[in-house]
Amino acid sequence: MKKKKFTDSQILRILKEYENGVSARELARKHGFYFQTLYSWKERFSGIENVSQLSKLKDLEAENTRLKKMYTNLSLENEALKDVLSKKW
Repeated sequence: MKKKKFTDSQILRILKEYENGVSARELARKHGFYFQTLYSWKERFSGIENVSQLSKLKDLEAENTRLKKMYTNLSLENEALKDVLSKKW
């Protein structure tokens, strides 16, 4: 897997610079990334103002993933029980 070059806090700082009027190409040259990456960062981090909001978002995503797995397991168990109960002994 490819190693991330920038931390989330660095990305947020770069996006703040972009919002303050610095061009994408100038930021790309200054920080050493491809200028179109800025637009994907902007899409991914839209609405996030600081690092604490980002950490809350990541915690919520992790909990959501955990709950989805739990639901999947429970639904599989439910189907298995229905199959067992539907058989005539």
